[in-house]
Amino acid sequence: MIKNSFISVIPQEAKKEKGGSVEFQVFNFTNKIRILTSHLELHRKDYSSQRGLRKILGKRQRLLAYLSKKNRVRYKELIGQLNIREPKTR
Repeated sequence: MIKNSFISVIPQEAKKEKGGSVEFQVFNFTNKIRILTSHLELHRKDYSSQRGLRKILGKRQRLLAYLSKKNRVRYKELIGQLNIREPKTR
């Protein structure tokens, strides 16, 4: 497991200014999800970590739903930066 393989889209100055913004929260949840996913690849029976991962996924999903309702442009930019959802093709 590589500990510091998370993404750094938001610079350090922006972290201090916008610590509570929706984008920053989704960014932090995404980093935690990637770290937990790599942990669970090694430790498949770690059920408490699986539960924590599901809780974080739900929180991120609710935040993304809120952001998509309030500001579609910011939502699409965030999805593009973090590479977390596939574009819908019909």
